[in-house]
Amino acid sequence: MSALSLSIVELAAAIRNGELRAVDVLEECLARIDDLDRVLHAWVSVDAQSAHLAAEEIDGRANRDDPRPLLGVPIGIKDIIDVAGLPTRAGSPLRQDHKAERDATVVARLRAAGAIIVGKTVTTEWACFDPPPTLNPWSLSHTPGGSSSGSAAAVAARMCPAAIGTQTGGSIIRPASYCGVAGLKPTFGRVSRAGVLPLSENLDHVGPIAKCVADLALLLNVLAGHDEADPESSDEETADYTSQLTRDRPPRIGVIEEFYRYHASEDIDDVTNAAVERLRAAGAQVIRIVLPESFAEVAAMHSRVMAAEISDVHADAYAQRPEAFGQSVASLIERGLAMSQDEYRQALDDRHEFQDEIADAFGDVDMLLAPSTDTTAPDDLATTGHPLFQSHWSFAGLPSLTIPCALAEDGLPAGLQLIGREFDEARLLGAAAWCERVLDFRSRPPLVDG
Repeated sequence: MSALSLSIVELAAAIRNGELRAVDVLEECLARIDDLDRVLHAWVSVDAQSAHLAAEEIDGRANRDDPRPLLGVPIGIKDIIDVAGLPTRAGSPLRQDHKAERDATVVARLRAAGAIIVGKTVTTEWACFDPPPTLNPWSLSHTPGGSSSGSAAAVAARMCPAAIGTQTGGSIIRPASYCGVAGLKPTFGRVSRAGVLPLSENLDHVGPIAKCVADLALLLNVLAGHDEADPESSDEETADYTSQLTRDRPPRIGVIEEFYRYHASEDIDDVTNAAVERLRAAGAQVIRIVLPESFAEVAAMHSRVMAAEISDVHADAYAQRPEAFGQSVASLIERGLAMSQDEYRQALDDRHEFQDEIADAFGDVDMLLAPSTDTTAPDDLATTGHPLFQSHWSFAGLPSLTIPCALAEDGLPAGLQLIGREFDEARLLGAAAWCERVLDFRSRPPLVDG
């Protein structure tokens, strides 16, 4: 059996017990990258030499008492996150000569937990909307989504068991859903952004992409926690995010219908309804949620904040070399530069108001449920898809995750998006794990089986 068919929990345990060697697991990853990445283009750079040294060090002293939870687990890092000694190019011609001097906080925490950093995965330019070179493992004519394109495609194609992504609008949830894997956007401030290139100071999140909910929970155990190097890092107490994964009690699920059903394709609507009925039949209490009136305006407010803040980040470079920016990111920067401070402040005020209103909408449910995306992955490599179904939760800063639930009629994966209360990831992950067991999605991309 392939080591890469194991969950992260199983993989680390097998290495700890001497059933697998970290070097052999890494070699399997590198072989798949060598075999598939000439087609998928999920990786910017692979640091095989450093990864080998780390794997050999683990094998040289591995023992049953090693407490590191990610022992020997190979992980990819989105290329807006610093890895010491490697370039952080962010998909931009302006960064081709860059080399990071130190690890981002999330990378340092992964290494301390025993993970092996394989290399950097493709991001869209500046983690924005311009399409990447990466293709979708389910169909090479379809987008993998963005901006964490390489991270989602690499996990789906089993080039690595997990990868780290970021989300400002929908950049973890959307590509994970399009590629048929699991992805988690934690609560705003739950995971440090120190060493991560900024896009929007009020909207940027860092989170994991992996095969299953249990892997997301274990990764969040490693990544979560206050970091003085990030001014927005929360000092809210962390939890053991794996603590509720084996819950037997069916969750109370608040289903959002009105907005998402209106905007979803027929395929997505059918798959979502079927999944909800399966959850209900398995014992879940399904409750219809009434959204606050402000929900309809959130996408516009999110876009306004994002434009204002990305223009603040890139104003000087854009003034000097506008031709070095892609069409979509340039348009967003120009929109932000033209925005008044009053418009920006109003959007931030609207954000705080929406956070209060959506918190009240939860009532006594364990989580909210909606489709992860409005369509399956578009058959158009000039787009990364639309963030309409994800941006509300980035705007609110609430934790959200996606799990694959079925193949749609077009043969591509569709995801369920589950949303939790602020800093309540443990309950969200527990409820999601219950849903994952009921839905039992086992399909894999043709490239994996072929």
